[in-house]
Amino acid sequence: MHDAEELATMAGWTRRARPRLERHVPWVPWERLDLPQRHVNTAIGLMGGVIAGAAAMGARTGGRSATFQAALAGFGVHGVGHLAQAAVTRGYTPGAVTAPLVVIPYALWAWRRLREAGVPTSAGPSTATALAAFPLVLGGVHALAHVLTHRRHHPSNAVRGGEPAGWGGF
Repeated sequence: MHDAEELATMAGWTRRARPRLERHVPWVPWERLDLPQRHVNTAIGLMGGVIAGAAAMGARTGGRSATFQAALAGFGVHGVGHLAQAAVTRGYTPGAVTAPLVVIPYALWAWRRLREAGVPTSAGPSTATALAAFPLVLGGVHALAHVLTHRRHHPSNAVRGGEPAGWGGF
């Protein structure tokens, strides 16, 4: 549900919000927020792959995987980040509806289930690891999405309708 909200709103929101954000917070390079829908689709899909991998590690280890616990902490913290973004911008931001309804409650429920099952949790180190890794993973996902959606320097990449030929709006 959370990814669906981001898929449906992120590209359009960034285009509409950019002028207001540039006025209120001029030192941020907002031009980097102009994300075509194909980039949004790819980045969210790649992040889904990262989370699926961490979830598989959690399932395989009964929740004991440090990678799973770090991803779980990062997931919860990212939900809080959505609420902070909405507060700072004083309005809706992509993900702000499902963050308090899906993301944060799931993260809290999952941590409670792990504790109830007697799974040792390293909430301190896991949280610190997740907080340190999150910008790197997010940046890596967006960098890879950029590479995958912006084919350059090849004569067959003629742009038609605003998208590289042959990509069909990927």
